Amino acid sequence: MRMLIHGGSIFTDGSLFEHTNVRIDQEGWISEVGVGLEPVNDELVINAEGLTILPGLIDCHVHITFPGLPDPSGRVNMTAADAALIGARNAYETLLGGFTTVRSLGGLDNAEIALSRAQRAGIIAGARIIPAGRVICMTGGHSHFWGREIDGPDEARKAAREQLKAGAEVIKLIATGGILTEGVDPGQAELTESEMRAAVQVAHRAGKKAVAHAQGAEGIRNALEAGIDSIEHGIFLTEELIRHMVQHGTYLVPTLSAATKILEYGTAHGIPAYAVDKARRLAAIRQANIKNAIRSGVRIALGTDAGTPFNRHGENFNELALLVEYGLEPLQALNAATAQAADNIGLGHEIGRIQSGFRADMVLISGSMDEPFVRFKERIVYILQQGKMVRGLDG
Repeated sequence: MRMLIHGGSIFTDGSLFEHTNVRIDQEGWISEVGVGLEPVNDELVINAEGLTILPGLIDCHVHITFPGLPDPSGRVNMTAADAALIGARNAYETLLGGFTTVRSLGGLDNAEIALSRAQRAGIIAGARIIPAGRVICMTGGHSHFWGREIDGPDEARKAAREQLKAGAEVIKLIATGGILTEGVDPGQAELTESEMRAAVQVAHRAGKKAVAHAQGAEGIRNALEAGIDSIEHGIFLTEELIRHMVQHGTYLVPTLSAATKILEYGTAHGIPAYAVDKARRLAAIRQANIKNAIRSGVRIALGTDAGTPFNRHGENFNELALLVEYGLEPLQALNAATAQAADNIGLGHEIGRIQSGFRADMVLISGSMDEPFVRFKERIVYILQQGKMVRGLDG
């Protein structure tokens, strides 16, 4: 459907432009952006006076097939069919929350890859999914109960190729221990630099990104030396590692929502004591180091780790408020969820910005840009994905 969004303020690439119009072609691409555009032919006109037009938001780190159970061990008994059904619901809830694209960094078997195909074929309605397939971890390491365990560079190379063969669009590596695996230390390095380098090379030769779950300093260093594209979590970042990331333009996806929810709900709501204890022990360290990374100019992209305990799909916007709490200005936080997120996942040429030639993924919100992000979802008036009206008008 041809459409003209008329009279709103546009947010794109970190800046606001008042009283600007957006024309969308019948294929769902932005064809024109400017002041004074008038309706032509049979265009549908959306009056955006008093609204702000944002690019569709992007979450660079979710687990779309995970239901956010208090105890992650409950996933062990899930089948791939269970995961796909749960993921279809989660993708739809995420879209209704204003996030039109997500990068899903690991799930059971190939369920998230199947969901990605189904969404793009129009079989299900939901956020556009960039899937990783199975995470690649060391034998017995973090996420071993649902990951692809490997030992040595040759196995890492083969595992990465397996994920790409299955349809993965990004490769995820487990560089360190983590909070939600019992008996592992988040500060401990796991995959070696040589193992990660082998997998990163496979991803890059295929034109794909490679990312690392990396919390401890040694593991972060190994991932950076291996040529990783983004660091997920980054709890034990040091000054040296921060300088390296700034110099090389490596993205940090802090996923602040995950530990925040673990500490908010705790053992009283069924979260295992080992996870709560680790999250509590790391809280001050994480806060100091992530704030330092932000102050130092590390590129930040929004990611929530949605699907971890009580970290619900569709509430991804809560991460915006946390990014502000950690030091970003509100417009910087929005940029981390749009243009910078798009660049981070390798789609900065087609989503994340409102400009001619880009997909018409947009969220129109009411109210002032100074309002707190905790009210973001209730301020949504319209959501468009590839030019299709998801919320607003009839819905």
